[in-house]
Amino acid sequence: MAERRADCTWKRHISEQLKLRDRVQRQAFEELVHQYHRLLEKSDLQAVLSERYQTDKYDVQRGHESSASSDSSRGDALLQEMSQMRIKHQEELTELHKKRGELAQSVIELNNQIQQKDKEIQSNEAKTLEFQQQIMNLEGDCRELRSFLQDLERANQTLKDEYDALQITFSALEEKLRKTTEDNQELVSRWMAEKAQEANKLNAENEKDSRRRQAKLQKELADAAKEPLPIDPDDDIEVLAEDGGKGGETSPSRALSRTPSKRLSHPPPPGLLDSISNIFGRRAANSFSSSPENTEAPSGVCADVRVPSTALHVFEAHDGEVNAVRFSPGSRMVATGGMDRRVKLWEVVAGHCEAKGALTGSNAGITSIDFDSAGSYLLAASNDFASRIWTVDDFRLRHTLTGHSGKVLSARFLLDNTRIVSGSYDRTLKLWDLRSKVCMKTVFAGSSCNDIVCTEQCVMSGHFDKKVRFWDIRAESIVQELELFGRVTSLDLNHERTELLSCSRDDLIKIIDLRTNSVRQTFRSVSLETAASD
Repeated sequence: MAERRADCTWKRHISEQLKLRDRVQRQAFEELVHQYHRLLEKSDLQAVLSERYQTDKYDVQRGHESSASSDSSRGDALLQEMSQMRIKHQEELTELHKKRGELAQSVIELNNQIQQKDKEIQSNEAKTLEFQQQIMNLEGDCRELRSFLQDLERANQTLKDEYDALQITFSALEEKLRKTTEDNQELVSRWMAEKAQEANKLNAENEKDSRRRQAKLQKELADAAKEPLPIDPDDDIEVLAEDGGKGGETSPSRALSRTPSKRLSHPPPPGLLDSISNIFGRRAANSFSSSPENTEAPSGVCADVRVPSTALHVFEAHDGEVNAVRFSPGSRMVATGGMDRRVKLWEVVAGHCEAKGALTGSNAGITSIDFDSAGSYLLAASNDFASRIWTVDDFRLRHTLTGHSGKVLSARFLLDNTRIVSGSYDRTLKLWDLRSKVCMKTVFAGSSCNDIVCTEQCVMSGHFDKKVRFWDIRAESIVQELELFGRVTSLDLNHERTELLSCSRDDLIKIIDLRTNSVRQTFRSVSLETAASD
């Protein structure tokens, strides 16, 4: 049906083109044909008039011969009229010949135009055939495209059905995810509540234990004050005398000690009891030290604790939180790192900090800062899973150490300044060689590492799971683990590197003896007045 319609279309088009050509060419030749017909009519009229004049001439001659006696004047008039008519007809004949020549020239030109038009018609016919062939090819392409379109429509319908099915599945999964999220939130809330209860119980037990130890200490001190205290001149005891008849307070610079091996029968001086009473009668919050391995009385008492109350100098360091602060060794330079992705260097002059420069290059907030032993290089860990090293003199970025899959929470130089250790939220520790700029070792710690300190061959790391781990650099293994009562937040070593100071989330500060790998002392901030009343 479509092919018939297409055939009728191009035939109708050719017919209209032919009619249009006929109208155009007919208008061009219509005037010529009309003039040609007029010329033929005049030629026929001239022939008729010539015959008529010839007949009249013969009639006149016969009349003249027959009537020689007719009026000569009449004959002259007729001759004159005939001459005029002949001249007129001659002029008309000349004009007709002229027009005939013009018409003949026009006919030649029109014939040439007709030949040219015939050539154009042949060319148009050839083009028409070519166009018809193209039309046939295009129709074939159209049929193929229609078939392809039908296939696409079927495939599109199939995809639409699959999309609808996936949408239904997605809605079901989304609903399931929502319910799972609600259940998870409920479980987390319950877990947090249970943890809070456990923390409250643990705090209560710790408080009771602390009160028991304090009560026992007070009782023992009271008993010791009541019984006679033998004093020997050789004993290492310093008597604190009263000042003006009143119990004087102990000086923080004086030490109170006793040697129980030597006893004499002399009574204790009156100032000693008053001094001990004054020590425990302070209303300020003092610190007790005790060993968790030994439930007996603490080995020592901090007689006085001085807490800073006035800031020497306050200044705006970063455009956000400040996460790390460290002094450089052997100088008055301070480095600070913050959430603005910068490490800034400050020089302490006359109690004030003057900006020296900023170290840039980090893509996230700074979490830890460390100097090498010479103070020439600065190491910073950041939240973009990398550690970076700058030179302090020219503030240039020298190394970027990447490899962790979580935030790098701590990074430290080893004592040889050619290696560093980094601890990350991804529960791994990495040992880096700065000469080859590669990771030498990776150790899985099992928990997020919050801080690191180093000795010559040992690395100590504090973790989220309340443990302090001791690592042997040469063996890639844990030498020992020490579990505390809270998440370890920071570590530090004394100058001799024989004692480790740990800070944890249970509000305790512990001193760990590295020679025995055991907790030697525990410090807690409590109120003696409150403990005595309890």
